Amino acid sequence: MRTISGWEWLLILAVVLLLFGARKLPELARSLGASAKEFRKGIEAGAEEDSDETGDATPAPEAAEATEDT
Repeated sequence: MRTISGWEWLLILAVVLLLFGARKLPELARSLGASAKEFRKGIEAGAEEDSDETGDATPAPEAAEATEDT
């Protein structure tokens, strides 16, 4: 897959300006930033929750190997 060149970015920006208008772009950027921030918070909370659930519940590697042999 190839990268997007400068002219293609300029064309994309022009289309976005035509679709949303110059007044809506700052509001759109703010809402996109807020959404990304909430997404990161959710990912971090999910990772913390997973690590809390798997804390002592997982058997030690030696115990797991012993049960596989029997």
